[in-house]
Amino acid sequence: MYSQQSFTVSGTVRDASTGEQLIGVSIVEKSLKKGTVTNEYGFYSLSLNEGNINLTFNYLGFEEKTVSLGLNKNIKFDIELNESSEQLNEIVVTESSLENQVRSTEMSVGKLQTKEIKKMPQLLGEVDIIRTLTLLPGVSTIGEGSSGFNVRGGNIDQNLILGDEAPVFNSSHLAGFFSVFNADAVKEMKLFKGGIPAEYGGRLSSVLDIRLREGNSKHFSGTGGVGLLSSRLLLEGPIIKDKLSWLVAGRRSYADLFIRLSPDEEINQNILYFYDLNGKLNYKINDKNTVYLSGYFGRDVFGIQDAFGFDWGNTTATLRWNSILSDKLFANFTTVYSDYLYTLGTPEGEEFQFTWNSRVQNYVSSAAFTWYRTPESKVKFGLSNTYYLFDPALITGSVSAQLQRQKATEPSIYVSTEQKINNRLTLDYGLRFGAFFRMGPFTESIYRSGESLEDSSIIGINQYTSGQTIASFFDLNGLEPRISANYLLDDVQSIKASYNRTRQYIHLISNTTATTPIDIWRPSGNYIEPATADQVALGYFRNIQINQQKYELSAEVYYKDMRDVLDYKDGADLIFKENIETELIAGQGRAYGLEVLFRKNSGRLTGWIGYTWSRTERLVDGQYAGEQINNGEWFPSNYDKTHDISFVATYQINPKWDVGMVWVFQTGRPITYPSARGEYEGIIFPVYDNRNGARTPNYHRLDLSANYTKEQKPQGKWESSWSFGLYNAYGRRNPYSVFFREAEMQNYVTEAVQLSIFGTIIPSITYNFTF
Repeated sequence: MYSQQSFTVSGTVRDASTGEQLIGVSIVEKSLKKGTVTNEYGFYSLSLNEGNINLTFNYLGFEEKTVSLGLNKNIKFDIELNESSEQLNEIVVTESSLENQVRSTEMSVGKLQTKEIKKMPQLLGEVDIIRTLTLLPGVSTIGEGSSGFNVRGGNIDQNLILGDEAPVFNSSHLAGFFSVFNADAVKEMKLFKGGIPAEYGGRLSSVLDIRLREGNSKHFSGTGGVGLLSSRLLLEGPIIKDKLSWLVAGRRSYADLFIRLSPDEEINQNILYFYDLNGKLNYKINDKNTVYLSGYFGRDVFGIQDAFGFDWGNTTATLRWNSILSDKLFANFTTVYSDYLYTLGTPEGEEFQFTWNSRVQNYVSSAAFTWYRTPESKVKFGLSNTYYLFDPALITGSVSAQLQRQKATEPSIYVSTEQKINNRLTLDYGLRFGAFFRMGPFTESIYRSGESLEDSSIIGINQYTSGQTIASFFDLNGLEPRISANYLLDDVQSIKASYNRTRQYIHLISNTTATTPIDIWRPSGNYIEPATADQVALGYFRNIQINQQKYELSAEVYYKDMRDVLDYKDGADLIFKENIETELIAGQGRAYGLEVLFRKNSGRLTGWIGYTWSRTERLVDGQYAGEQINNGEWFPSNYDKTHDISFVATYQINPKWDVGMVWVFQTGRPITYPSARGEYEGIIFPVYDNRNGARTPNYHRLDLSANYTKEQKPQGKWESSWSFGLYNAYGRRNPYSVFFREAEMQNYVTEAVQLSIFGTIIPSITYNFTF
């Protein structure tokens, strides 16, 4: 029986003005109703029956382009798209393209354009991509000045943050006020809150995948800005046009320069600043092979006069090799080094001088493959290994002490398939298997059987030699199934569902509400179990068009069950603790909620309204005394916020002026108030017995912005703009924490004191330029 022969058209899609590879470009043969999208490196592959075809390339903010090809053999077809002149001044806000919003199996995904973020109000004018992500449903923070972010009831250490595939352990500058990612250098960012693809693993709650720009391969260019807090500059250009390009971006704050101008010696001797540097080099060996080398180095420095100081920061390096092995098979090979280091101590010459160093290092190697099997089926598979070095504490100076180095390795393998079953149903199903091995040398305590882990119950030690396995997690518990489904109701609406299991082998040890730079990471082992989470989600997605105006509507419900989640015994002491397991207890967690997002994506007025109703709870009911919290009953987690509303709007007044606003409301976070007080030798102390039984007052804030873009002269190469902002525009004193103390001049009277990070309007002005 005669069967029509099929051939494959494949290639790379790039930005015509910069040569940047474009991620997520839609390629469709409309008459055949078949299509695909470009991957993270701009590559696409589409197999079609022999004959004449018309491929339409469509990408948000770029001109649509249709090309005609005669398909009588396998064809390699690279293409460049031009930015749409209609989009140059228009803000486009989307979690995914309108087409993928309904048709893709992706759900619980947040995505924002850098161009849009730059037009929104920002604290002190510093563009912060992570702070902006918290305006999306399901993403929150403890409050101003807190590091990291929380996703669907997860702690901040349960987010896998990747910068050009390198793990980032601390995503904040200035103890949480700003992100470590320079928005000028960011090309693409995607946050997975659920339905996490099988290629990602190692964290329970989310994946934030940030891809950095490659560098302009067409011509030399730059962009930068000068603000009240910091300045930034990005330079890029070709070494060999369309073949070898580079990019360098740097930022530095200068609060320390202003501090020195203070006449108060208690202030002008202090130090407070951050800086970071991104670099990237890309070499196109030939049409099928490209090599990328990228790096990041960032640091925060804080000092109190000549008495005390500490600094912390991330260092990452990524080497990648992309290879088009065939028309249908794409490969990416990656090696990564990641280092998070903090140092604290006193200056040399002090009577008691010390330096405390702590760090965690990663060495990652991976191989990832994508097989474009048919237009209806795409298979991803790969393997990776992460080698960890944990150095909890090394103290030198007047005293010398050290906590033992801990070593571990985490291998994994995965496979997944995206398959279009019919015109309505599409599935994405996969399986990930991960293992974890703790290795020597290490000396570990042995505890008396049948008792709680306490220093008093230590009965001996086990000494492990170099390379000897201390603990291994290599069993069926390492299987992590992932599945997502999309059922099209019609061309503009669909129902999606997802399930994923995730597993986490490393843990951030901190018993404070908001983490600090000196918190430490520890691996799983004989006394610390890996944490596991199962999440299900169901959503409704719809595109709406009214009078040429485009809108998106999505509503999702989710439920997440967590096991072996770490908590802390009452009065836990985590500072310089070798046997850290004696301060920890494991419990259960659950999180569930509703997320609604309504967006306007076109026209002069764009923005969104996001609402989250959620609950996040913990249960710690150990079998020994001191291993229960809240009498073994469920209690709210530190980051449980029942209601979270975000209203975001930007309006293009004319080609020169646009304005923006952000208004947020959040239920107050849980806090533990004392239920009684006691007295010992004249000292009044509080008594606590109900973990997180109360809440701080509700949080709400209004931010405003205005941007003025100077009219560019014909043939002019220099473009500039001014950004003006008001953060906390009505001066709300939002609570960060509430603590209790004995009232002054009133014996035996306890008073509550509210701590606010900001209690006034924070203005900003930034000058931006490109050339």
